[in-house]
Amino acid sequence: MQCSGATPSETIMTLHLSVRFNPMLRKTNLAVWRLWRSWKLNLHSSTVCASSGSLDKSEELSEKPPHTPVMLKEMLHYLDIQPGQVVLDMTFGGGGHTKAILNMVPEVTVLALDRDPTAISLAQQLAKEHFGRVKPLLGRFSELEALLSNMSIKPGSIDAVLLDAGCSSMQMDQAERGFALSKDGPLDMRMDGERYPDMPCAADVVNTLDQQALASILTAYGEERNARKIASAIVEARRLDPITRTHQLASVVAGSFPAGVIYARKDRLHRSSHVATKTFQALRIFVNDELNELHEGLRAAQATLRPGGRLCVLTFHSLEDRLVKRFLQGDDLSNLDQYSFSPRKQGPGKEKLVGKRESVYWLPLRKKVITPEKEDVKENPRGRSAKLRAALRR
Repeated sequence: MQCSGATPSETIMTLHLSVRFNPMLRKTNLAVWRLWRSWKLNLHSSTVCASSGSLDKSEELSEKPPHTPVMLKEMLHYLDIQPGQVVLDMTFGGGGHTKAILNMVPEVTVLALDRDPTAISLAQQLAKEHFGRVKPLLGRFSELEALLSNMSIKPGSIDAVLLDAGCSSMQMDQAERGFALSKDGPLDMRMDGERYPDMPCAADVVNTLDQQALASILTAYGEERNARKIASAIVEARRLDPITRTHQLASVVAGSFPAGVIYARKDRLHRSSHVATKTFQALRIFVNDELNELHEGLRAAQATLRPGGRLCVLTFHSLEDRLVKRFLQGDDLSNLDQYSFSPRKQGPGKEKLVGKRESVYWLPLRKKVITPEKEDVKENPRGRSAKLRAALRR
């Protein structure tokens, strides 16, 4: 069974459309479009993402020690939630932020959104423990406004919004979800594959797209300098056997480099980082359309917050942070692409003029981006790349 649940031809068409209507990838490399026009590849008939089964792991996850959210005290400080307010947690995940809010602020109501059915199962459990104070919402950022409308929640009525972008620790810790290269599992990476069974998974991508399209994805979403080399290695490897496991893909990527550089990259803690890390990031972002969804989430937050309401956004890589920064500055991201949030290349005078522009919707609560303290990073290494931006809705 293919992980997307679709026939090979349907999977190819879905991937075709996902690239065609993905503005960022479309504008990243126009050569991809010429390839799509002449593309005649067929999906390997044996390509599979082993079924991860039911995603309802709430009972198992609830027994694990709670994960401390990244920069929790900073997030709560800038949100400044008051008793009786309505808060929107746009990425419920394991519920760390919501639980802290419920414990610290009396009579607060939290709208708990997540696209992952597993996370919503946890939110439903928490709703039973805090009757009337937690309202779970299953859906993507792009579906939020419709979900709130169905609950008769009017635009401009939310007091505070928090958004913890990217992949949750809960997803990374489940090998069967295929997010982590350190845990062997099916090469899936879908955050809500149970809701959208025809949605292609990471295995569909690496076994179906041609070399140039793969390289464009790795460049755009992973900022991978060796994208062409890695894409070539993937294409060569899949000719022998479909790439269906996380460790299998990590080995293919590692095999395209000398043994001495596989762990040569360093993170912010100067720890060794596997050479396939950016490849996994790029595939995950592409499969889940994360950057376009993040943009939709920011737009939804802008529409739902009342004047004087507060927004906190936590990001974990430069693509996300640039997008959030530009959005809060008032940049027009309607034609979202790589160049909308890559570092600007302008003359000396122009950069200063851009920096002075203020958004008509947002007032920054702190001009500089907020990063974790060294002690917090040591206690929670997964937050080493985190950046927090906070703003007041005008």
